[in-house]
Amino acid sequence: MSVGTSGPSQVGGSTESRSGGSDCCGIDPDDLPDGLAVADENGRVICFNAAAARITAIAKDAALGRPLELALPLEDLEGRRWWTLTDPYGGLAIRVGQPERNLLLPGGREVLVSARYVRREPTGPVRRVVVTIRGTEARRRTERSHAELIATVAHELRSPLTSVKGFTATLLAKWERFTDDQKRLMLETVDADANRVTRLIAELLDISRIDSGRLEVRRQPVDIPAAVGRHIHAHTSNGQAPDRFLVRIQQPLPDLWADPDKIDQVLGNLLENAVRHGEGTVTIEVASAQTKNAENPAKGTAVTVTDEGPGIPEDSMGRVFTRFWRGSKRGGTGLGLYIVKGIVEAHGGSITVGRGPGGGAEFRFILPVGAPAYLA
Repeated sequence: MSVGTSGPSQVGGSTESRSGGSDCCGIDPDDLPDGLAVADENGRVICFNAAAARITAIAKDAALGRPLELALPLEDLEGRRWWTLTDPYGGLAIRVGQPERNLLLPGGREVLVSARYVRREPTGPVRRVVVTIRGTEARRRTERSHAELIATVAHELRSPLTSVKGFTATLLAKWERFTDDQKRLMLETVDADANRVTRLIAELLDISRIDSGRLEVRRQPVDIPAAVGRHIHAHTSNGQAPDRFLVRIQQPLPDLWADPDKIDQVLGNLLENAVRHGEGTVTIEVASAQTKNAENPAKGTAVTVTDEGPGIPEDSMGRVFTRFWRGSKRGGTGLGLYIVKGIVEAHGGSITVGRGPGGGAEFRFILPVGAPAYLA
């Protein structure tokens, strides 16, 4: 494979030509997802891949063969020329490169740049400057997601904490003036708001564990029909009509090993969504199923929750399991279904959303049996 624009050169025992590419374990630089620019010992660009041209909007032909500081005229956020500041070919001979940082190209285009200084000997002269270039879009999306998370949390915490502070301050200041019934009502409100804060903190911890891949699954035998029955009983105890729920259990069911607390969290979230955002009868169906692993299909348990409401618009189906998606303006943080998906996938299962027979939303998740190895 070739690099540069003129004839071949012998450097460090390898032959390189000058056409803008180089051999690297059989990989063409143009196949790399990030931008790559390489300068030789004289500071001239000998490699400028397609991703670098796309990210910087600098044509490959305009970069190859030119001095690095002219081919890639970078400035820091204070307007200082980066190559003059870093001086890759001079300065301390123990330097190995520059960490990634935000830099600017002419016209204000922002890029993420890091550099590696290649030497034949630990303190010898620099033979290559390898520069990687990335766009800032992914980092911007991450930063925006974090900002939205902080804003959502701040908003959700403000209301219950304001209530808790108000009622406790009132009780402390005027305890004798209230009747026992009034005190009980205020304390019940404080307790409910404290539970709301606790749930939000638990959601944040779950999101952190899901994003970092540290969500632990402690498998135990789980009786899904019994878990469904507990959640329905909780809803009917809170005022929902018993005939609003229809449960269908298709026996026999395989023995399911899963984390009972997390499965309760999944069922609770899906039923709460169906009750709050849906209409009509909420149908919960539990049946045996095959997991959707085409290479190694296995026994599993499928749970389907369907309501008879307006359903989810087609253009929103792909965003249902993302952070902050809300099906309506009836409250909630928009984090529940994101957590549900993370829990199901941590069990090795899958979850889908669609439209039910009555036009409402239909959520279906499949959990593999997941028996411990000593029982397999």
